[in-house]
Amino acid sequence: ILATCSLTCIESKTWAPYDMIMISLSSSKITLQCWIILDLFLTIFCDLCDFEENIFGVIKTVYLVLNYAMLWSGAWLSVFYCIKVASFTQSFFLWLKQRIARLVPWMLLTSWLCSVTAAIPFAWDVYGVQDNFTAPSPMTNSSATRTTRKDSLGVLILLSNAGVGMPLILSVVSSILLIQSLWIHTRRMQNNASGFRDPSLEAHISAIKSVCSLLIFYITYFIAFTFLLYNFFLHFSIENSLCIAVMAACPTGHTMVLIWSNPKFQELPARILHHINFPVR
Repeated sequence: ILATCSLTCIESKTWAPYDMIMISLSSSKITLQCWIILDLFLTIFCDLCDFEENIFGVIKTVYLVLNYAMLWSGAWLSVFYCIKVASFTQSFFLWLKQRIARLVPWMLLTSWLCSVTAAIPFAWDVYGVQDNFTAPSPMTNSSATRTTRKDSLGVLILLSNAGVGMPLILSVVSSILLIQSLWIHTRRMQNNASGFRDPSLEAHISAIKSVCSLLIFYITYFIAFTFLLYNFFLHFSIENSLCIAVMAACPTGHTMVLIWSNPKFQELPARILHHINFPVR
């Protein structure tokens, strides 16, 4: 996806809104997968006590930034699909449809800034919050320390909820609106069908399946990410490992649905095979 959209932008010398969203989404996915592998190797081969606090904070902060950015990019993709495909006649929707091409760069820039803003406080308190619950408080100023830690934890929870919750709401609402619009249009086409297979009808049904699949992958990833973010399970427990496996699998499944639903992403492998003189059927 990243290669296809990048080549399209280079060849056309323009940045289409869809290509910009897909480049942001795919690049955040690739970087996140590489970062997870790096974090996994460090966890396996290095003791946590050997990590300097700054290194640990950087690893977790970048991890959160990439997760937030991927969630935001996926949400903007759902919003873009909804605005471009759905056939609503409300004035605000028509205004968005006319201006979506100019809004997409600002949407992506804002989402990346929000991702960084929501993740930076975790670098400051990644150890401070833990120490509050794992070590006994000193006798002096213990109530003030608890109050400060509780306030810091509240700020972290508020920022993480905003960083995770907003893209989820955008994705769910836009996907539901798009599915509703496609379903209404599909029902109308079924009522007017003459008995033969209608390619347009099949395309609409395929689009509904794709949107539903993307929404399922998105929500599943969000649930697993939330469980890990708030430490619902013990480290190295079966449940924690399952959440990590789900977070690793969902972006792959999300990507496969995007490739399957868009012939544009299926052409590049065929072109590569053609250039290296492999027969393509």
